[in-house]
Amino acid sequence: MLKSSRWIKEQSEINGLLEPFVATSVRSGVISYGLGPYGYDLRLHRTYRRLSDPPALMDPHQIQESNFETLSEDLIIIPAGHFILGRSLEYFRMPKKILGLVFGKSTYARCGILVNVTPLEPEWTGFLTISIANCGSGPAAVHPGQGIAQVVFIESAELPFMSYKDLGGKYNGQDKITVAKIQTG
Repeated sequence: MLKSSRWIKEQSEINGLLEPFVATSVRSGVISYGLGPYGYDLRLHRTYRRLSDPPALMDPHQIQESNFETLSEDLIIIPAGHFILGRSLEYFRMPKKILGLVFGKSTYARCGILVNVTPLEPEWTGFLTISIANCGSGPAAVHPGQGIAQVVFIESAELPFMSYKDLGGKYNGQDKITVAKIQTG
């Protein structure tokens, strides 16, 4: 069942579903963020990572932390055909019966900027690492502190056999922008 703004507000204020939490939709002069009817528009943090030493092949088995540099800016410019890894301003604590689906903001999509985040699994916690790609033919700007994506929350009728926490998920509890990892052992 899709969760409403009432549920999101209650879970955020009582159980820390996401923090900081903005209980209204902020729209004037910005790319909207905050609580919506059936979702929450999360914001982009000003810290991001970009490739400084691109590998010969972008392969999750070969990516290393050293391939990326960390920057912090009030306006982030992404060159044409490039991507960055950003992070949400909000920290998430997903309940065991809840899945979060994240969709890029249409304002950015209309400018050729694609936002990708995988589902927020049951019992996952952390700041979201967000891939932001400029598919346009020229440079593109993204605005920290403003909306970057919307998350909708869906409740299952029953508990899963296992949660992200139970599986020892490699991205659980992330407190920084995390590059691709392959679990070993």
